[in-house]
Amino acid sequence: MDKVIYIFIGFIVIEHFLFLYLEMFLWTSKKGRKIFAMSNDDAQTTKVLAGNQGLYNGFLAVGLLWGVWYPNIQASRDIILFFLTCILIAGIYGGLTAKKSILYVQALPALCTMLLMLAL
Repeated sequence: MDKVIYIFIGFIVIEHFLFLYLEMFLWTSKKGRKIFAMSNDDAQTTKVLAGNQGLYNGFLAVGLLWGVWYPNIQASRDIILFFLTCILIAGIYGGLTAKKSILYVQALPALCTMLLMLAL
């Protein structure tokens, strides 16, 4: 695969590990509440759900890394495309149901990476 694709994937992996950190460890902090525009009560009420969501974001990042490091080139490509598809679908759903910016922060990078992979 082209090095540019690996740069895109690296960006997405870092993004999803940051989502994990924000959702699992900063959710109820002042910074976390500001980022997600929540009151302290809302953050406390949704803390467990956010932690679960963060864990799933970590799984997506690890899945992409698994694909990058998988020794068989075709299987590696398929694994990466699978996890990018999961990220794209989650980003579209989040953008439509939670916050529109999720479309740009999560779905768009996944879509661009997928299109680049399919074009090369």
